[in-house]
Amino acid sequence: MGLVGVERLQREYDVEVRWAPYFLDPSTPPEGKPRKPQTRPDDPPTRIEAMGEELGLHFSRGRTWTSNSHLALEAAEFAAETPAAEAFHRAMFKAYFDDLEDIGAIDTIVRIAETAGLDGPALREALETGAFRQQVDDGIDWARQAGVTGVPTFIIADRWAVVGAQDYNVFESMMKKLGKEPKTQPGA
Repeated sequence: MGLVGVERLQREYDVEVRWAPYFLDPSTPPEGKPRKPQTRPDDPPTRIEAMGEELGLHFSRGRTWTSNSHLALEAAEFAAETPAAEAFHRAMFKAYFDDLEDIGAIDTIVRIAETAGLDGPALREALETGAFRQQVDDGIDWARQAGVTGVPTFIIADRWAVVGAQDYNVFESMMKKLGKEPKTQPGA
């Protein structure tokens, strides 16, 4: 389950989704670093690529740069309390995984944020001044303390963790475990 599944979960159940920052590779320097592509164009689809395609998400091959995502995480915190938060997450996902953009560059982040409906100049100022830096660092610490070791990880009711891209039925099972009923019953 990814962005599409989260949106479906919110439509079907009375749940609150809060995106928490997680720094995938703390060894990536602020300017990013080169990398060798993990797959060749003619390789069969990976499990994640196949699951993504089923959900309408595309993962391009040929990445030669690993971005330091800290500024993108700060931008996500900036976006969190706005109506454009979901659009921002979708746009950043597409920029990084589909368009292979460097989401560690302020100009790139601001451009992407503006396409999602965020105030670009205000975001640029927040990124340049580090307005959300501590909040992101605290969130990263929280994720580590909660035992998060990869993404996606879903912490449900502060008790259970679902790790990895899972089928939607895993989350439906969790909702049943919590005693949550769908907002509308099928056929209603």
